[in-house]
Amino acid sequence: MPVTHEELMARLPKDRQERIKARAAELQADVEGLKALRKLARRSQEQIAQSLGIKQPSVVKIERQTDLYLSTLRRFVEAAGGTLELRIELPGTGAFTLTGVGEIDAGKQAV
Repeated sequence: MPVTHEELMARLPKDRQERIKARAAELQADVEGLKALRKLARRSQEQIAQSLGIKQPSVVKIERQTDLYLSTLRRFVEAAGGTLELRIELPGTGAFTLTGVGEIDAGKQAV
C-alpha cells in the first residue's frame, strides 16, 4: 500500500520536518509567472485588462510571454496592485536596486 505524504513526514525527525516546512514556505514565496502573480494579487484577467486599458485576451497573451519589455512588466505589476523593483548583484559591489526601470518616456508606449 502506498505511503501518504503525511505518513512520510511523520516518520522524519522533528528538526527535518521543520526544515522541509521552511523550505516549502520559501518556494511558495517565489512566484512563477505573471498568471501566478495575478492570482496572488486576487485579480481577474478582466480587472488587469481594465487597469491597463486593454482587452482581456491581451492579458492572456502577456501572461504567456516569456520575454517582455520591462515597461510592460512594470505596468502589469502595478495593475495587480504592486510595485516593480529590479535587484542587481555584481561581484564585489553587493546588491542594489536599479531605479527608473520600465519607466515610459513621454511619447513612447509599451507593447
